[in-house]
Amino acid sequence: MTLRWPIILCSVLLIGVSAEAYAGKLDSVRDLAGRVGPIIGSASACRDIARPRIASIVDKFNVVIQEAASSDAERDDLTRLLDRNVTDGRLAVTTGKIDCATAGRQLAALEQSLDAPAPGVPGTTAAASAAAAPAVSPSGGPVRGVTDHEVLFGMVGPFSGAAKELGREMKLGIDTAFSRVNDAGGVNGRMLKLIAADDGYEPTRTGDAMKQLYEKDRVFGFIGNVGTPTAAVAVPYALERRMLFFGALTGSNILRHDPPDRYVFNYRASYAEETGAVVRYLLKLRRIPPRQIAVFAQQDSFGDAGFAGVSKAFRSLGVGDSSILRLNYKRNTVDVDDAISQLKSHKPPIKAVVMVATYRAAAKFIEKTHDLIPGLIYTNVSFVGSTELAEELMLLGPRFANGVIVTQVVPAVGGYSSVVLEYKNALAKYFPGEEPGYVSLEGYITANILIEAMKRVGPQLDTEKLVDSLENLHNLDLGLGTTLNFGRSEHQASHKIWGTALDEKGKFQPIELE
Repeated sequence: MTLRWPIILCSVLLIGVSAEAYAGKLDSVRDLAGRVGPIIGSASACRDIARPRIASIVDKFNVVIQEAASSDAERDDLTRLLDRNVTDGRLAVTTGKIDCATAGRQLAALEQSLDAPAPGVPGTTAAASAAAAPAVSPSGGPVRGVTDHEVLFGMVGPFSGAAKELGREMKLGIDTAFSRVNDAGGVNGRMLKLIAADDGYEPTRTGDAMKQLYEKDRVFGFIGNVGTPTAAVAVPYALERRMLFFGALTGSNILRHDPPDRYVFNYRASYAEETGAVVRYLLKLRRIPPRQIAVFAQQDSFGDAGFAGVSKAFRSLGVGDSSILRLNYKRNTVDVDDAISQLKSHKPPIKAVVMVATYRAAAKFIEKTHDLIPGLIYTNVSFVGSTELAEELMLLGPRFANGVIVTQVVPAVGGYSSVVLEYKNALAKYFPGEEPGYVSLEGYITANILIEAMKRVGPQLDTEKLVDSLENLHNLDLGLGTTLNFGRSEHQASHKIWGTALDEKGKFQPIELE
């Protein structure tokens, strides 16, 4: 949005080309709505820019929408897309990403470009015609979601419901990384943009959300999808269409096949690795007898993945896993009463609980068992949402938070590693007022790995070249304290687990797991 090219690009649709020229070209209209919308929005956020100038552009684009759409549904879809991008433009000004002087220059450049017809193409401009050209694949066809100046990614996650903060935080981290690289000129001259769709952490809604991003928004690939039960729907959808599925917020083996699926890449360590680390910690360092360790788990594939990790860790240590107590709760609820009833009646008494849950259910379980079973050790996998869990527990009181363990797949947010300092500076710059958190840090790291691979592809970007680039990404040092590696037989960049525990102030402190 700080560059002049998005403004010039929009003019091809705003100068009265005939309806016939646009019939059936909805993809072009959608693409350019994503370019003209932010310009309209940023201008409208500035009081010194005359309203009639903005209204003129809006009116012309609305005519284009009317001419291009063959049905009310298509017209409404294009209008909503334009409105979303207008909102993005306003936000860019209100958050300080661009100033009103820049917004005014963008609008003026667009107005000026309307007066320069392209040779041999009545009603268009040379600059706009060239800029609107999409990227071309090796087969000669256009690359979905890629133009000369933009790459469009999609993300499906919970932006409503009990786990909505996980979706919001993951998107925040990705947007922070994208904003930072866009501010520096993008990746090989292209700006990166993320469009999110809400599935409420319910797999019954995931298919429609993926379809929306694929068919309507026409994204290049997916990054940062949230959840295991939802991944069971999303991954096959992406694979059937040979689309990149990168850096999902899940440690499930659904995304970790051997050999790996060509289009699926993970940043984070698996749930098996997280639960394995914490089981070894409980058995070897805390000296908890195996029969006095239970698992509190979501009753779906997320909980299954965590429970399987605990069982595997027991077996690897020569301990039988047949008697592990599993305490269940239903996804998107905080109904933990049945789990607590089982916990109370178990003999011998449980001394430690490995929790495979989201933050609200985990907090409710801790609240109801803290005084019931004094001294109970609580551990959580990273998907819990560390920042949100700490907030929930501190609302109950410091004694509920103190000592609660969370395994992490990123360095300590309160630390001073290079990647954490870079992330905090970028977050403060592009999203002032947002607090640093573990999930948004994961989104930031995930996006930066993808950015590095895209840079190495060069200007001729397509999915196959990007996958090849990822598989040749070795010893990448982002400042985590561990290097990241992919390969043809390795689609998980990191296997590192960090241990943290909450103190009485609700702050995470590092702990040694081994």
